[in-house]
Amino acid sequence: MSSSKKSANEENKNSEEKPSFDALAFNLKLQELFFKSQKIFADKSFQHLNSEEKAPLDPFGLTKLFANFWTKLAQNPEIIIESQKNYLEQYFTLLNESYKKLQGEAAEQIISHEKGDKRFKSEDWENSAYFNFIKQSYLLFAKTIFDSVNQVEDIDPKTKKRLDFFTKQFLDAVAPSNFVLTNPSVLKETIDTNGENLIKGFHNLLEDFAQGQGLFQLRTVDHSAFKVGENIAVTQGHVVFRNDLIELIHYTSPHKNVNKTPLLVIPPWINKYYILDLQEKNSFNKWLVDQGHDVFCISWVNPDEKLAQKSFENYLEEGLLEAIKVVKDFTQQDQINAIGYCLGGTLLSCGLSILSAQKDKSVKSATFLTTLLDFSDAGDMLVFIDDDQLAATEELMKTKGFFPAENLKQTFSLMRANDLVWSFFVNNYLLGRSPMAFDLLFWNDDSTNMPYAMHLYYLREMYLQNNLIKKNKLKMLGHKIDLSKIDTPCFFLSAKEDHIAPWKATFAGPHNFSAPVHFVLAEAGHIAGVVNHPDNNKYGYWTNDAFPKDSEEWFDKTTHHQGSWWPYWNKWVNEFAGKQDRSQVTDNKDYPNLCDAPGTYVLKRG
Repeated sequence: MSSSKKSANEENKNSEEKPSFDALAFNLKLQELFFKSQKIFADKSFQHLNSEEKAPLDPFGLTKLFANFWTKLAQNPEIIIESQKNYLEQYFTLLNESYKKLQGEAAEQIISHEKGDKRFKSEDWENSAYFNFIKQSYLLFAKTIFDSVNQVEDIDPKTKKRLDFFTKQFLDAVAPSNFVLTNPSVLKETIDTNGENLIKGFHNLLEDFAQGQGLFQLRTVDHSAFKVGENIAVTQGHVVFRNDLIELIHYTSPHKNVNKTPLLVIPPWINKYYILDLQEKNSFNKWLVDQGHDVFCISWVNPDEKLAQKSFENYLEEGLLEAIKVVKDFTQQDQINAIGYCLGGTLLSCGLSILSAQKDKSVKSATFLTTLLDFSDAGDMLVFIDDDQLAATEELMKTKGFFPAENLKQTFSLMRANDLVWSFFVNNYLLGRSPMAFDLLFWNDDSTNMPYAMHLYYLREMYLQNNLIKKNKLKMLGHKIDLSKIDTPCFFLSAKEDHIAPWKATFAGPHNFSAPVHFVLAEAGHIAGVVNHPDNNKYGYWTNDAFPKDSEEWFDKTTHHQGSWWPYWNKWVNEFAGKQDRSQVTDNKDYPNLCDAPGTYVLKRG
């Protein structure tokens, strides 16, 4: 066959494979979606949108924040003039270099995106003169805005942090990757499918509104792929205790004997406990059981308005201290080892302070995972916490009796907006695709409410006023909290890329203890740095036997290790675990098995 005939046949074949645009069918699909949207928004779930009870228009106080900034900027016109001068010089240089690229000549990059920025992973952002120009124009604009914000003086550090954060939110939102005509992947998909991706995307948008029952909830995961207790949170065990706040799970050991000293895991109650028990391939709790530990884990209740007055002290007394008592009684052991994760670790520190005041040695060793004790530099969470925002939060909780799970989830999503918001916006609504099945994101979506009394206390006393590290400033269960009285051997794990509990802030906390502290820094972030099964061999960690006051001094003398920190920690905790020579207690008449793990509290969605 001649090359010309072969080429013609290929063109015919391609034209047959690619459907031609059917304007009538396209309009009918749009009409169908229009009627569907009318039906959804007429549903009673959306009636609150027209009611007198409306959400605050400016919950983050951005009007006041940026009004003050623009006032200060106007008082320094030289900043504006210099910024515009620099911007125009670079912009015209960019125009010139882009024209060269359009002509096929070698062109200089005026500004580059950060390595790992997934928004610009398509090769067209580099190879196409059009899209390369769009990308550099955006990056130049973003840099100019940030430079202007940073040049204004007489702004306190906390306000500066809020300005940076919310400026970034704006710039992330207007990125060219979020629009059809300026995202090469989306534009190509639109052309290739004759706009079918946008039809599917609109359908996905309506589905998200419908599933949210009156609230917009951007789907980040295929929920149908997982079911708690069936293919997630499946480590075998039983609930052996239950009260208003906790179910206590006791896991079944595969070994004939277990370590003498039982191990209690205290997860945070901001999300469900099973972040530590996702699937067998990445379950921390299952791995602990396999190492010979006799493992108990708290599963916190997902509170509703009936538990509005449950305080931080209630979580301490009915949660942590009650769980310690039950584990000791159940196993007939005088001491336990404890692991507190995030907020669970903050609670553990308060419990240890009270136990020390009582001369109670129930906790033999304490492990803290990405735990804040000193909240003076508590990361991006601080941008959501000041007197004005706290007042708005209190008003919301007065009405509901709790801080809603969805609000909390949205707050955490904003901290990583490009990963947890805009990437799914593009995938779901512009490309018209469905989210993937990912256990971590399934857990992230399964967030929990926070009781009114507890949440207000936590935000005000710890985040806003940083009272936990102040000796005797806080009083719980009749005892003044003094972290310096804690002499229990401690292991602290932080994560280098943690945006919720920044590692240098978590490094500062244990310096308030009198206890010996072993500090380890993991790679990755708040979740991936902790949930790092040894079999995956994904992230490493840093160690240093010394524990100086200065975090940089500590880090400069660390040793880096490949692989998970789990085995390293296990070697440390085994010094307190005792020999693996005790038969596991599986039945106790005082604590009968109430149900199989994962229990009932974990099943209630927010």
